[in-house]
Amino acid sequence: MRSDRAFDALRPVSIDTQFNRYAEGAALISFGHTRVLCTASVEEKQPPFLRNSDRGWVTAEYGMLPRATHTRGGREAARGKQSGRTVEIQRLIGRSLRAVVDLDLLGPRTISLDCDVLQADGGTRTAAITGSWVALRRAVDRLLAEGKLADDPIHGQLAAISCGFVEGEALLDLQYSEDSNAEMDANFIMTPAGDVIELQATAEAEPVGWDQFMQLKRLADKGIAELTVMQRDAVAQGRGRESSHTGVEDAE
Repeated sequence: MRSDRAFDALRPVSIDTQFNRYAEGAALISFGHTRVLCTASVEEKQPPFLRNSDRGWVTAEYGMLPRATHTRGGREAARGKQSGRTVEIQRLIGRSLRAVVDLDLLGPRTISLDCDVLQADGGTRTAAITGSWVALRRAVDRLLAEGKLADDPIHGQLAAISCGFVEGEALLDLQYSEDSNAEMDANFIMTPAGDVIELQATAEAEPVGWDQFMQLKRLADKGIAELTVMQRDAVAQGRGRESSHTGVEDAE
């Protein structure tokens, strides 16, 4: 039984879109003690496999700072090789975001999402995906405002959240102490309507029936609904700050 929050409650969540002044889009997202800085960089070039086309690309990189955890982890760059976990997570982030972007409307450019884990206490990949959508939204808003895009290529919203069974109880938004002891944990990447973009789930001890799994899906529906509201609020607040800085009022 949780002592700090209800079984269906998120950890305290915050999204700061003003943390980085240089990136076209940014979001410093916190889920409790987990903090991930997501930045979106726009480059007017395509990856080699898209040359001779007008199609754009959205990709992601993910990494953890050396003291993001209790003990220091060496930088992967110093080892000269990314871990399998890192590669898997960054592919997941990019794949998820491309599901809500019309790459033809994006045009011959690349938007790269860099997700740097500043502090980890479980749920770093779900925080990275949730924050990356905000950073991507902010970057595309900038392209639209500058007249570099005629139409909005983002056709949907997504967020991600973890759920799991810990000592037989279904819990939303697992922190590390829960995740490391879960009998089953799952990461849901979904739209505000509850449609699934991607799902990662593993039973650690015994198989889990569909009735039990649907308990997790219902928790994820609740968490995603709350997160997508927070995302929209963060984007709106970022636009408001920019308008106040330039003296331009938002249209009614």
